[in-house]
Amino acid sequence: MSKSAVLAVPEVAIDVLEAGGTALAGHRGLPIDAIGFSTASLESYSFAGSDPVVFDAMLVAASVEYADRTVRRPSHGWRRSFSMRLPVYDASRWQADEVRSALIDAVGFLTGDDWTFDFYQKTSAPIAVQSAQFNLSPDTGAVIAYSDGMDSRAVAGLLNEELGHRLVKVRLGTMTPKRRRGVAQPVPFAGVPYELSNIGSNKESTARNRGFKFASIAGVAAYLCGASEIIIPESGQGAIGPALVGVAHAYPDYRNHPSFTGKMERYFRALFERDIRFRFPRLWHTKGQTLREYASLAQGNDWWDTRSCWRGSRWVSISGTWRQCGVCAACMLRRMSVHAAGLQEAPDVYVATNLSAPSMAEAVEPGFRHAGKSFAEYAHAGFLHLDHLADLADDAARSEVRAHAFQLGRAIGAAVEETESNLRNLLKQHKTEWENFMDSLGGCSFLAERRSGKL
Repeated sequence: MSKSAVLAVPEVAIDVLEAGGTALAGHRGLPIDAIGFSTASLESYSFAGSDPVVFDAMLVAASVEYADRTVRRPSHGWRRSFSMRLPVYDASRWQADEVRSALIDAVGFLTGDDWTFDFYQKTSAPIAVQSAQFNLSPDTGAVIAYSDGMDSRAVAGLLNEELGHRLVKVRLGTMTPKRRRGVAQPVPFAGVPYELSNIGSNKESTARNRGFKFASIAGVAAYLCGASEIIIPESGQGAIGPALVGVAHAYPDYRNHPSFTGKMERYFRALFERDIRFRFPRLWHTKGQTLREYASLAQGNDWWDTRSCWRGSRWVSISGTWRQCGVCAACMLRRMSVHAAGLQEAPDVYVATNLSAPSMAEAVEPGFRHAGKSFAEYAHAGFLHLDHLADLADDAARSEVRAHAFQLGRAIGAAVEETESNLRNLLKQHKTEWENFMDSLGGCSFLAERRSGKL
């Protein structure tokens, strides 16, 4: 294979098109109609009045998602090059050097790709959205990125002790208020206000755009309700771990990392002309420690009613019931954390019900239709992520940890020595919890076999 073939970088120009518009020669067109804005969800963002910059910011996030999902990364390498043209309501604001450079810096750092953005004036009328009124505190202090995940449930509960009604949840999902379980009245920021449709299947599975998408939505919410902080609920393993433990040739995953959120703070400051900060209250805690603290609260007995698994219902349903796979990195971390917190889950939560089994075939629930080679490889990858993270607690990895502490300390405004100490303590706690969890499975577990290199 020639050197030029190895170093080839896919270059794609994308024009976001208003109704009746046509793409420039050699450019790919993305009709705005393909970005399906949900009226119900938009209403939950409209209490502050119709602000064009809000719709523009969502359009930018949707366009980045489209580019990331529809252009496959090269077989040899990682980087792609995107040239984006977008119609916006406030073109002069988006054309400002500071806004554009902050946007490029944030998206480029997150995805590991090259980006350029060209903005021009939109001619169509804004989307008509009925105004909605919500019972929000006039002194709202923070918004929290909220999902059905264990971290967001636990951290929202813990921060409620501190902030009470001054904490507003931003739903990072597609459910609208009327579809939410147990919600009778509309609530603000009920779901992601848009969804890409009719763009075909994902050609790129790394999905780094999701960090920009969800950070953008949380930033819009903070801007609209006057909050000065965005709470990132991930514990240290989820915020730092993916950037520390890479996969093969993949670019580091910074989706919940302070280095990325710092760049989003600059983007928000330029775009919204306001300081909106990200806060990581559980950065130096493990998920197990966070869960233990939440479960000790009077209202903390609902921790089990959360979802951690990355896999959709198509892949991990049994007899029509959507379970969690139990073996991806997110499920493994969840199960380890439940064990570390001294708690137990019902046996039918996962497809892989018995991790003490001597083989994957015996670990999964009878009747599961996808227990093939790919599922086993998925389990292996999930196991390796947590195992490799535990290895970083050893002295042999000290130089690697210190290098990351330098980057992390700069992002959070802390001294390298302090950051390294906190990071090493976090990794040691993770290793302890991981070792205890593995011991609980017994020496006959197929995971123990993988660990010893026999499988």
